[in-house]
This record gives sequence, structure tokens and C-alpha cells, in this order.
Amino acid sequence: MRGRLTVYYNAVTPAASKAKSSSLFRFLEIILAVCVAFAMPASPQTKETMLAPRPPMGWNSWDSYGTTIDEPQFRAATDWFAQRLKPYGWEYVVIDEGWTLDSSAGNASKIRVYTLDKYGRYIPAPSRFPSAAGDAGFKPLADYVHSLGLKFGFHILRGLPKQAVDKNLPIAGSAYSAKDAVDAVAICPWNADNYGLKDSPAGQAYYDSIATLYASWDVDFIKVDCISSRPYAGADIRMLSTALKKTGRPIVLSLSPGAAPIEKVDEMRQYAQMWRISDDVWDVWRSDTDFPQGVWNQFARTAQWAPLTEPGHWPDADMLPLGHLGPSPGWGQPRNSRLTHDEQRTMFTLWSMFRSPLIMGGDLLTSDDWTIGLLTNLDVLAVDQHSTGEHAIITTDQTVVWISRPENGNGNYLAIFNISDSPQTSYYSWSALNLKGTSFKLRDLWEQKELGIAKEINVTLPPHGCVLYRIQKQ
Repeated sequence: MRGRLTVYYNAVTPAASKAKSSSLFRFLEIILAVCVAFAMPASPQTKETMLAPRPPMGWNSWDSYGTTIDEPQFRAATDWFAQRLKPYGWEYVVIDEGWTLDSSAGNASKIRVYTLDKYGRYIPAPSRFPSAAGDAGFKPLADYVHSLGLKFGFHILRGLPKQAVDKNLPIAGSAYSAKDAVDAVAICPWNADNYGLKDSPAGQAYYDSIATLYASWDVDFIKVDCISSRPYAGADIRMLSTALKKTGRPIVLSLSPGAAPIEKVDEMRQYAQMWRISDDVWDVWRSDTDFPQGVWNQFARTAQWAPLTEPGHWPDADMLPLGHLGPSPGWGQPRNSRLTHDEQRTMFTLWSMFRSPLIMGGDLLTSDDWTIGLLTNLDVLAVDQHSTGEHAIITTDQTVVWISRPENGNGNYLAIFNISDSPQTSYYSWSALNLKGTSFKLRDLWEQKELGIAKEINVTLPPHGCVLYRIQKQ
């Protein structure tokens, strides 16, 4: 704010000057401080200071373990992740739903006993996470993850536990109790373990209390369920984001599930780093139902959301159900991914061109060479992590074409997808792809092979297959 500061001095007699001088100077200091504060522009976030400057890359336990993962299994997955994926830029390991269940009878269990502290906050069940005993929470496990140079996260459900309301437990750090904060109507339609929270000081106090607890565990990533659709819970998003910021710890906020409403993008950008654009995506090519969704279904959604991606704020196409989905997947029976190799490559290519967060869902310890190859191709990972201007330029019933640019501006990335059920040959002049020039150098990023100079694109793709090029002007 620019303007003129006018200070008026009242006449002061010598006898009164000594008594009033200190208060006068203090008044002037306050006025000047306020003016300086308004005059100085806010410091813009940089990629060094913002949360999630690039799409987060990690592993989540849901597709492999559902609600059943325990500490030995998570540590083993983390060790594998640190050894095999961390060198390629993968960073987050995340425990999904169920970590607070005292004992897990599997994903289909109808009797769930949760572990809470005296303030009505979920805590890890020591029967499954022994290092959490003695009120240690996830701090020892987070310390282990950090010792490997990784970041730690877990899943929560919006609201507060019904068990806490039944006992009317106090809310830590406040004069409120659980019944002061509860909205008994706002219950998640697919998980009735929690009540909703009122948009009120008491509701904010509860979110403040859990955020304080999580920050004391040194968590880096929180996935919040039943918050970004069915219904969209804007007040909860704001209150939880506010609570996390109060802790002073950088914690990525991921909103789930989808489809998040695109008209709320500005609000989600203000409060979160990731938000789902669809319901759960599993190992199917195409789905005609809301759940699950398939790879084909994401083409229209990613094209719609692509113009709205920006550093620090990422529309999320969901986890990657690749490799072995077991021993206890969140949906269906243990199995190898039912996506063909071509479909898996198409999935990874679309996610990367769209710049979605890349969150592996399959069981890491049983990953085969093909799956590891998908996850560790640095040429392809660079598309997800270091590109800009991504968008679909051609969409038909048979073919979809995306284009983007490397961050350094040197050339373009070009992905061509055959979304039909039969082989397709695609021919494009460079002008049809909005590229100026008559010949370009091509590199096949999946095959990591230089293809030489091309005056046009002429490629035949198998059903549900794709090709991904880096192209540079000759």
C-alpha cells in the first residue's frame, strides 16, 4: 500500500514532556511498523520454499495391503524403496487407511476397534506398529524413514472419531470437548467411523489438535479422505490446511477422493498441494461405472485439468496399480496387475505428460523387471518432473496426442496414444502438430533410443499402446 504518513504533534509543556515522551515514541514506532508492513510486498514462493514444487513421487500401501499393513511390512517396503527408487527421485512412503485399527481382520472386517489417545485423536495401534508404544506415535517410524533420506506420510479421514464423541473426550489445547465440535449429519458415505466437524472454533480446535500431534511425529505428507468429493468439504479443507500451517512444519496436503470439482480449483490451490480428479483408478482399461475407474477414463479428465496444473498445486490422476497387487489389495483379490504391458506404459505416459503425482501402488518387494523398468526410466520421469505447457492437441475415438516442452525450452515432448481396441497407424506432418520446421530429431523415451531425423510422424501402435518422443529441431 502506498500513501503518505502524516504525524501530528500536540504541544507538550516541559513538565509533562518526560511523562509522555516514552508513550509518544512507542506510538510512532507502531504506526511506522504498520506502514512498512503494508508497503512491503509479500515474498513470493519459490521452488525452494514452496511445498511440492514438482509432482510428488512415492509409494502408498493401499493397492497392495488395503487396511492390513503392519510395521515390519512397511519397513521392508521402505528399505526396498530407498534402495531401488530413491536414486531416481522417488521420495514419499505413505501408510494408507487402517493404521489405527487395534487388530486387522482384513479389508472386509465389519468390527473395527480403533486406537485413540485421551484427546480423541487416532494413534497407531501398537499391536501392529510396535514402535508406537508408550505414546511414541509414528515418530520412531518417521525417524527411520528420514534416516534413509525419504519422507513419511499417512492417511486420515475427515472429521473426528465417533468413539471420541461417545465418551465426549476433551480436545487438546482448548476448552472444548468432542460434542462441541461434532456435526453428526456430515458422515462419510462409505466410512461411518467418523462424525463430521462443525465449521466453528471447536471444529478448528480439533483439527489444530491433530495437526499438532502429527507435526510432533515429524510427518511430511497427509492424505485426507472423504474431503474433496461426495460432498466437497470446503470448510474441512480450509480448517485442516490452517491447522497444518499453524504447526510451522512443511506438510503436503493431499485431498481424496475424486472427482474434485474443477470449479473449486482456486480454493484447492489455496489450501492443498494435491487433489484427486476421479474416483479410485484400478487395473482396468475402461470402466462404465463410477468405481473403479480405468486408464481410458482418465484421458478426458486429464485434458480438462491440464491447463490448471502449476508448481505447488497438482491435480492427481490417482495411484499406479502396477506390478503385484497383494497380499491384501484395497479392492479385489491378490493378483498381478490386469493391465497389459502396453496399457501400463500408456498409463505411465499419460500420468507423466499430465504431470500427475506419481504414487506407485503395487507391492514393491515382488516387483518384476518390467515394473522396475517403468518406475526407473529417467527419460520418462523427466517428462513428469521437468516439463511445462502440457496439453492434448488431438483427440479422436482412436487416437489422442499430447505435447509439452522441457523446462529448459529445448524441443518438445510428444506422446501419441492408440485408445482403440485395434492397431492404428498415425501420420502427422509437423505443422499438424503446431510445430514450425520441416525436420526434427527424435528420441524414443521408453526405448531410450535415438531415431535420427524425421520429416514427419508415421507410427503404428498396438491396441491401447503409445509412443513417447522427445523432439528437437534439426
